[in-house]
Amino acid sequence: MNCREDSIAVAILAGGEGVRIGGSKPLRLLGDSSLIERALALSNLWSKDVIVVGRTQAQVGSANSPFLRDAPGLEGPIAGLAAGLRYAKDRRHGALLAIPCDSPFLPTDLFERLFSALAPEVGAALATSGGVLHPTCALWRVRCFSSLGPYLVTGRRSLRGFAEYVKFATANWPLQPADPFFNINSNDDLAEAEALIAD
Repeated sequence: MNCREDSIAVAILAGGEGVRIGGSKPLRLLGDSSLIERALALSNLWSKDVIVVGRTQAQVGSANSPFLRDAPGLEGPIAGLAAGLRYAKDRRHGALLAIPCDSPFLPTDLFERLFSALAPEVGAALATSGGVLHPTCALWRVRCFSSLGPYLVTGRRSLRGFAEYVKFATANWPLQPADPFFNINSNDDLAEAEALIAD
């Protein structure tokens, strides 16, 4: 697979309801920027082709990037991944880098290290930190799109399950000085993130 910058797309997964944080999670501010703005700034480091995937455009406001609806009939991150993989396939990319909208401290070397871990026999490379798997932060070969239907027929819907189905490798990051995959699910998490950027 030829996976130069211009042959991958980045999909920002923004379809969660964000109930624990009062809704509209992608639009919540961290410092002077919304979570979706921070995700877009990072994504632009990795590719010129960035899309935001969610249930409705209202979830992400007027994000400065093309918006794509979650795949119909599915819920959760797998719906965003399905839509993103179809998009990447249609655009003739070799791979899709998927990230969540609520992890504002993702490492800038995310794509580089995941790509290095993407051995020929696997369909995806997933990030880990401190031994914990982060299935929403992963590089997926576009060929995985053809495996989605058979996987969904099994009744499973988890990203981890799909990664196991197509076989995956991992790249690990240290937890110090802070977990780069820290994600924001509640107001307490948002306050912790504010403290981290204030240090």
